[in-house]
Amino acid sequence: MATPISQMPLRIKGQTTCNHHKGRQLEFYCEKCRELVCAKCLSSIHKIHPVCELSEITPQKEPDIKNFIDRTEKDDLVQIGKYINSTDTLLKDNTSTFEKLSQKLTMQTDKIKQELDRLTSQTLSLYHKMEEDNTKLIKKYKQDLEMYEKQLKQQIQECKAALQRGSHLQIYDSFCEICSPTYSLPVKPVLGTANFTPNENPQDLLKKALGKVITSGQGQTLTHQDQSVSMSDDLRQPSTQQQRSETKAKKAVTTYKLLPLTKVVEEWKSPCGIGSLCPTTDGQVWTTDQLFILTLLDRKGKVIQKVEHNVRINDISLSHTTHTLWVCDKQNNIMELVSGRLTHRFSTKEEPWCICVTASNHVIVGMDRQISKFTTNGKMVCTTLAKETGKPLVCSPFWITECPVTHNVAVADFSSESDGGDGNGHVVVMDTDFTKELFVYRGDIPSTYKLTPQTGGEPFEPRGVVYDSVGNLIIGDCNNYRVLLISGGGEFLRVIHTDTIHKWDVGVDREDVLWAVFSGRNVKLLQYSSVRHL
Repeated sequence: MATPISQMPLRIKGQTTCNHHKGRQLEFYCEKCRELVCAKCLSSIHKIHPVCELSEITPQKEPDIKNFIDRTEKDDLVQIGKYINSTDTLLKDNTSTFEKLSQKLTMQTDKIKQELDRLTSQTLSLYHKMEEDNTKLIKKYKQDLEMYEKQLKQQIQECKAALQRGSHLQIYDSFCEICSPTYSLPVKPVLGTANFTPNENPQDLLKKALGKVITSGQGQTLTHQDQSVSMSDDLRQPSTQQQRSETKAKKAVTTYKLLPLTKVVEEWKSPCGIGSLCPTTDGQVWTTDQLFILTLLDRKGKVIQKVEHNVRINDISLSHTTHTLWVCDKQNNIMELVSGRLTHRFSTKEEPWCICVTASNHVIVGMDRQISKFTTNGKMVCTTLAKETGKPLVCSPFWITECPVTHNVAVADFSSESDGGDGNGHVVVMDTDFTKELFVYRGDIPSTYKLTPQTGGEPFEPRGVVYDSVGNLIIGDCNNYRVLLISGGGEFLRVIHTDTIHKWDVGVDREDVLWAVFSGRNVKLLQYSSVRHL
């Protein structure tokens, strides 16, 4: 029985004998099956197929072989030679590229280390200075108490002597002295306080401070701002979705991503006007109508507490170390809300328009043509006040916020011409000591973002600025009814939300939920990102 064609064994190159008829020479060519056959195949497997002698077809193949040789030698081999030579260049470029990247990464890492060392040194110096100041206050307080004790003992001796052997006049004088004393109990000094709360999960913040990394290859492109970026506490490196399964048994993974669409978590109309707001750590929010009343609202807009003041309030700020509210008013007072009452801490020479309490428990105050940093008892630490011939770093500051990652300071500056500005509102970001302007954002948006009919390219007016937990800057653009997200380095990231009415103040709570106020009373809680600890 003949072997079916589909099961025929393949002929090996150079083989001269037939696979089906052992020892038979291959002398013929089957035109149907396009293979060499022997004489016996003509009467069996290839019985009815058109067949010719092998010597008849080889002259037809020779020109094709010659053409292949010529084409390959002239074109293909020359091109392959070029490819081979180009690999040497690719190897050099590859080595050079990653050497440069490694150098840049190392330099940035060293820079961050130096900055951390500088911040540490600065904070330690601050602690030491506060310790010395407190020591002086305590010693002075002790001396005053000892003096007061000495005076009381002397007065007691004089009273005893008057009662024992004094005249009526001496007894009367002693009585008058104890009724109207010339000295009083020394007041206990207000000591400087400090607190330090270590960041338990600093990896995402460190990654952002390090810079933007983009790697591509094998059909994937990953960036530090990719929606699937994560950081493992143990590995200290980015992990993709595939790697996540490998690190599941590790301690924790912190992920940060921007949501594809901003989600409105809550929306309500405030029972009071809101000029400034400060979300608290327990899901509530302190507000002021920039008149005379502080109002504490819950997440649904219900009034929890009211505190009245006898002077118009300009701005408020929440301390993230003591969790108390600080207030600046129209009569230059800087106050702290303690046990439901506003307690005076210090006064400023100029009217304070805005206020921000820093992570180091300093108080930054914005005034005409300057912002200044004070201790909580009013001692100036630094200021942006320019010399008479110099242009001020800020002209008309109306909102101040501190970055929780870098401690840089961002100021919404209306830049009024009466204050020496150009009349164009902008946000200026400077270092923590006000010595260097890092960048200025003037409301520029890439052309890839289409303007809606409500945002018809009106002049940029920053009403409200605040940093979120990873160091991105959120800016309320009042005239264009929108909220913008800017990176800590000044790069435009996205439009978080666009509304139909003017944007006023903004605030971010501990869950990175954005509290946005529109036209003074309309409040929206917006979820634009996700920060999770897996």
